[in-house]
Amino acid sequence: MADLGGYFETLDATWPAEEKIALGPLTLRRSSGGGKRVRAATASGAVGADDVAVAEARMRDLGQPPLFQIRPGDDVLDQLLESQGYGVVDPTLIYTCPVAHLAREETDREQASLAVWEPLAIQLDFWRAGGVGPDRIAVMERVTGPKTALIGRHDNSPGGTCFVAVHGGMAMLHALEIIPAARRAGMGRAMTVQAAQWAAREGAETFALLCVKANGPANALYSKLGMQVAGQYHYRIKES
Repeated sequence: MADLGGYFETLDATWPAEEKIALGPLTLRRSSGGGKRVRAATASGAVGADDVAVAEARMRDLGQPPLFQIRPGDDVLDQLLESQGYGVVDPTLIYTCPVAHLAREETDREQASLAVWEPLAIQLDFWRAGGVGPDRIAVMERVTGPKTALIGRHDNSPGGTCFVAVHGGMAMLHALEIIPAARRAGMGRAMTVQAAQWAAREGAETFALLCVKANGPANALYSKLGMQVAGQYHYRIKES
C-alpha cells in the first residue's frame, strides 16, 4: 500500500480546519462549516469502542454530527463504525502526477486563466452557484502557504474558477467549478493544466486533487490527463 501521509498532510494544510483536537488515538476537527474534510475525525492508532464513544460525545458538544474519515489501513475502525450504525458517504479518490507532467500540456490561448488572490466577486458567484459558499471561502482564507484562485476564460468571458495551494512541494487543487455554459468545452482540462503551471512557478513538484467516485465526468477528465489514483478514502457518519 502506498504511503499517503504526504497527501493527507497537504490536504490538512491546503484545506484546513479551524481547530484540530487531539483525543487519544483520534484527531477531531472543528469548523463552522466548510465540508466534511474540515469536520471529520481521523485515526492515528488503534481505536476502540470507548474511543469512539468519547469522540462522538465531543463532536456533539462541538455542534457537529459524529463523522470519521476512513483512510487506508483503518479497516478495524471502519468495521467498528459499521457495527454501530455508521453509514458510508463520499468514497473519494486521490489523483496525483508530477507537476511537470501537467505543466507541459498545451491549452487553447482563448481559455487562459488569471491567478488572483483575493477572489473576485464573479468567482464568488460561480462558487456560490456550485455550492461553495462563504464557509468554504473561509477555509481558503485560512491557508497560510502559497495559494491562488484561478479565473478561467471561455468565449471571451469568465467561465470557471478553482482554488489551488502548495504545501511541502505538493500542490492540491480544490473547488474547481465550471459554469454550465462553458462545460464540455475543455474548460476543466484547461484550468487543471493552468493550476499545475501556477504550482510549477511556486516550486511544487507534485500535483494532487480529490474527486468523489460518483463524479464520472471529472474522473474521466483526470484519467485522460494522465493522472494516477494514489489511494482513496471514505467517510462514516451517524445521522441520529
